[in-house]
Amino acid sequence: MENVRIRPFHATDAPWLVEQHHRLYMRDEGFDASFAALVRRVLDDFTADHDSTRERGWIAEREGQRLGSIFCVALDDQTAKLRLFLLLPEVRGQGLGKRMLNTCTGFARSVGYTEMRLWTHESHRAACALYRASGWQLLDSKPVHSFGVDLVEQSWKIRL
Repeated sequence: MENVRIRPFHATDAPWLVEQHHRLYMRDEGFDASFAALVRRVLDDFTADHDSTRERGWIAEREGQRLGSIFCVALDDQTAKLRLFLLLPEVRGQGLGKRMLNTCTGFARSVGYTEMRLWTHESHRAACALYRASGWQLLDSKPVHSFGVDLVEQSWKIRL
């Protein structure tokens, strides 16, 4: 996508991210408010206590308008976790998600992680297709009841 930059996350982006996650997941998947609360906790924890040498967040932006996010956080010394990967619906399917995923995994590799993991839901078909096409492997898939709805939770990993 032309004119889109992927810039570092700032704490002032947090309210927008919580709002977008809440709005989109409630509208598209019927999630209740507990999902927005989880996103808020993740962002609060990241803002308060992340290791800026090994953990980062990014915001995709065009002409001052936020379009999406992606985060890399530590699970342990060798394993990173991808979090809060979100693209607004109007910019999906144009290669921006791949660019953001490559930014995140490239960073994880560059700071010494040897593996990256993520947690998602089977209903995110386009994201899961992107993960698979990018070399990620599905580790586990199981039915759960989360955020007020029945879902199929998935865990994925990639060697870096």
